[in-house]
Amino acid sequence: MIVEIKVPDLGESINEVEIGEWLVEVGDWVNVDDDLVAVDSDKATVEIPSPQAGVLVEIIKKQGEPAAIGEVVGRLDTEKEEAESDGGGAGEKTESEAPAGKSKERVAKTTTRASEDTDTATTEAEETEELADNNMVMPAAARILGELGIDADGVEGTGPGGRVLKEDALKAVEKSKAPQEKKEQPPSAKTPQGNDGQEEEERVAMTPIRRTIASRLLEAKQNMALLTTFNEADMSEVKRFRSQFGKDFNEKYGIRLGFMSFFIKASVAALLDFPVVNARIEGNEIVYRRSCDIGVAIGGGKGLVVPVLRRAETMSFAGIEQQIGDFAERAQANKLSMDELSGGSFTISNGGVYGSLLSTPIVNPPQSAILGLHAIQDRPVAIDGEVVIRPMMYLALTYDHRIIDGREAVTFLRGIKERIENPQKLLLEI
Repeated sequence: MIVEIKVPDLGESINEVEIGEWLVEVGDWVNVDDDLVAVDSDKATVEIPSPQAGVLVEIIKKQGEPAAIGEVVGRLDTEKEEAESDGGGAGEKTESEAPAGKSKERVAKTTTRASEDTDTATTEAEETEELADNNMVMPAAARILGELGIDADGVEGTGPGGRVLKEDALKAVEKSKAPQEKKEQPPSAKTPQGNDGQEEEERVAMTPIRRTIASRLLEAKQNMALLTTFNEADMSEVKRFRSQFGKDFNEKYGIRLGFMSFFIKASVAALLDFPVVNARIEGNEIVYRRSCDIGVAIGGGKGLVVPVLRRAETMSFAGIEQQIGDFAERAQANKLSMDELSGGSFTISNGGVYGSLLSTPIVNPPQSAILGLHAIQDRPVAIDGEVVIRPMMYLALTYDHRIIDGREAVTFLRGIKERIENPQKLLLEI
């Protein structure tokens, strides 16, 4: 029976995807729920699982091609493997009749051994015919080379007396295909070569995720009254806190105590003090959120993604660090789900991990504000009339001035600064 492989529903706002890498090839056996193909949406990369066990017999949509939700991208034959096994004799079992523990690797090995036995028998018959005809090119090899117009004189034979076997012909075919395939690759639009013989430009199509990032950032710039306010935080106490308790924290929870959990806890406290920063505009209404759903910007395998910590106000330091670690690992493997990437009410972006000293982050619509963190640097600061060296970090809050007034924004950011400089407040929730 032929089973169609369709693009699943990936969310209300997603109508089209781009086909990514096919994880199996035509002719491969797959089990139920084996990943078949990766598809790129405007939010994440997801894999389409196999609806049934069978053989992939057709790939309709190739890598890089667009596909609508519900569109057929390939087909499976659930009976092909069984039919092939039946032809092998009464003593053989089909995969469906095999014991439940038998894996597809075992089936593949059995099929490979049978194929090797057949090839061995064929080769021996060809050698017998060659010896009778006193011909240095075996019939099967001659047929393969003749079909592709490859001169047998240029093929090195590995058979007895230098005879050209079927395997030699196949190797020659592969060698001839390599440069041809390279030549037939879709050319990207490039400018003429420079004086050094290298191309000066190369045009590459934007991925769906990158197109969405570009569109949303442009939307924010065009539709919001964006303003950024700055402050700086002395990181001495947080660094001392991490140095004092970091080892015990790691031993108990199995994860490193980072800076992000402090800023998330501080942001949650400030959002509870200023609910308007956690709100959004819809038409002529302001929608206030009852929970603090914090998006954390993470560099993923195919671009920046912002997974969301749901109800961050209920999470502990350990819970935050564990969730962020899980997000980061799965972001690199493009394994984040649609639900994990949507619905945030406030975002934190840490450009400091890349060395950024200062920036003006752009709000992620429909949110109303974003906090930008930056690199920690030892700088001279005046404290109690004396100049001392302290580890300082610049903080930046970009906000939608249509909904958040300057006084609220400045006070909100100062609240984060005070809690970072006195982390005891976070533990006492004050």
